[in-house]
Amino acid sequence: MCGIIGAWFSTISLDNLSIFDIGLELLSHRGPDDKGLKDFRIKGGQLILGQTRLAIIDLSAGGHQPMLSPDGRWALVFNGEIYNYRELRSELQQLGIVFISESDTEVLMHSWIVWGASCISRLCGMFAFAVCDTHTGEINCVRDAFGIKPFYYSTISDKFIFASEIPAILSLFSGNPEFNAQRVSDYLVYGQYDDSNETFFEDINQLPAGHILTLRLQAGFSPVLTRWWWPTIAENKNISFEEAALILRAMFLQSVRLHLRSDVPLGAALSGGIDSSAVVCAVRHLEPDLPIHTFSYIANDSPLSEERWVDIVNRHVGAIAHKVAISGQSLIDDLNNLIDAQGEPFGGTSIYAQYCVFRQVRESGIVVSLDGQGADEMMAGYDGYPAQRIRSLLESYQFARAFSFVRKWALWPGRSMTGPIVSAVFSMLPAVLQRGVKRMLKGASTPIWLSAEWFSKQGVDCRRMNNGVASVSDGRGRRVVATLRANLAQAGLNTLLRHGDRSSMHFSVESRVPFLTVDMAEFLLSLPEHYLISDSGETKHVFRAAMRGIVPDLILDRKDKIGFATPEGDLLKQCSSQALEWLDAAESIPFLNTHACKSELAAMISGDKRYSGEMWRLINFCQWTVSMTQLRQVQAR
Repeated sequence: MCGIIGAWFSTISLDNLSIFDIGLELLSHRGPDDKGLKDFRIKGGQLILGQTRLAIIDLSAGGHQPMLSPDGRWALVFNGEIYNYRELRSELQQLGIVFISESDTEVLMHSWIVWGASCISRLCGMFAFAVCDTHTGEINCVRDAFGIKPFYYSTISDKFIFASEIPAILSLFSGNPEFNAQRVSDYLVYGQYDDSNETFFEDINQLPAGHILTLRLQAGFSPVLTRWWWPTIAENKNISFEEAALILRAMFLQSVRLHLRSDVPLGAALSGGIDSSAVVCAVRHLEPDLPIHTFSYIANDSPLSEERWVDIVNRHVGAIAHKVAISGQSLIDDLNNLIDAQGEPFGGTSIYAQYCVFRQVRESGIVVSLDGQGADEMMAGYDGYPAQRIRSLLESYQFARAFSFVRKWALWPGRSMTGPIVSAVFSMLPAVLQRGVKRMLKGASTPIWLSAEWFSKQGVDCRRMNNGVASVSDGRGRRVVATLRANLAQAGLNTLLRHGDRSSMHFSVESRVPFLTVDMAEFLLSLPEHYLISDSGETKHVFRAAMRGIVPDLILDRKDKIGFATPEGDLLKQCSSQALEWLDAAESIPFLNTHACKSELAAMISGDKRYSGEMWRLINFCQWTVSMTQLRQVQAR
């Protein structure tokens, strides 16, 4: 696990190499064990590759990066883990490849040399890497299928720049990039972010999940984006529910087995929900004698607390339990570091709870943590995507079944019939009518603390609600799995993965997500939809069946879902004075009205107005601008 950074300059200069010191330092938390930097002269220009290493597999110098092929032709910087590296290594050895280390990086290097880009589909892992053919000057930048590992890049003037995090990218800029006004508006007004390849900065993009970026290192280069993973959602009608559960059980256990490969201590994040519980219980099933450290956020004295469920799982597996709580004062103490860790504005305070859990992981001497992220997006979790399921049934002319489904779905806690029916009908309207309805519901106004006039001058309509990039056009009768595919491979899950990656790596912890393998995703997306969300409204239907005998029935039979939720409004009330001071930064932001910002927050703190997540986003954005300003000042020295 690492931080990677690189750039190609069309002109050669010793100054190019010297500016990488700051970038490597900014990535040191991602790799505190080693760092490397190499300089190449290619096609009349200069390619520089750098890396900071967190040693997980092969702790020796054999995993040092940038890594060169034995003949010096290929250069690689790699962030991630290839869990099936032993199997790939054996296959390559049979082809005559000689290895000099035990690292998965060397396996990745030779896999690319032997199989080219086709090797990507052979990889079981999480990865973001750049590999350069120094003879031809071609560089390929690759991101894993789900976007578990980050990859940011910029093509400005005569430079191509990439890095694992935005601050490192900024360290290589000669000027100050402008904010992306549309992204800022989407975030502040609607809470939308990380749903496209754009970032909060103009001229800085993220490589989309499941894509390769290819370019020839020469003057006037033009990067080419190619999607390498886009699964089919064609239904497998020849598999029974029982058979699907058995296959899924075997696939999940095999994935957990591979994710346990490590030369450093492991633990697991445990929320008490089905997903994280399944990971922990699968570890115990596979390794009866392995000490299991679990790490849980507990919302003390709150209906959001999942401590009861956490305790059930810990007792079941005999875990060494670690519990974390947060408070308004701890949020005050940690906010600046939390925002620095995330790199860009983000959602609510649940990300703070996750941040505190990863800090506890590292303080307990654990370097690798397993996490249940991704299961909801693969197996119709959350509320079960009822609107999409209703639409699938209606498009298949199963009207009685659709009515029965929505009636039974609504019997579960916290559900009602109205929402799914309205959403299903709305989703069937033409796009132009959907936009009209959204505008009508939103109205003509923007928040009183936001200057719509300023954004209008930037060509941005603050009332525009981004419809996202979810592609469900080929999903007739399969709307649930079409939506799951879009959440997995386009927009949805990547937001959560960004939170987890930045918070874990801030504390030099590798967070692994064993649900997220290409094989398992493709299998689940091929199943009949009622295997995922049952006709009675049970989410993750086939997975619950697959885990019987491994996970306690009390967990598998849960009908509620809390997840990493935090009492956000209460937290801000606990630090009300500081929260108002955090908004002082609005004075230097031309599109914010400081007085209106503070008045709105004060009304919510006093209870005169219902709490809205807009206030957390406003605080977050204000403090993020302060952080970015301070970063640029340090870099300018």
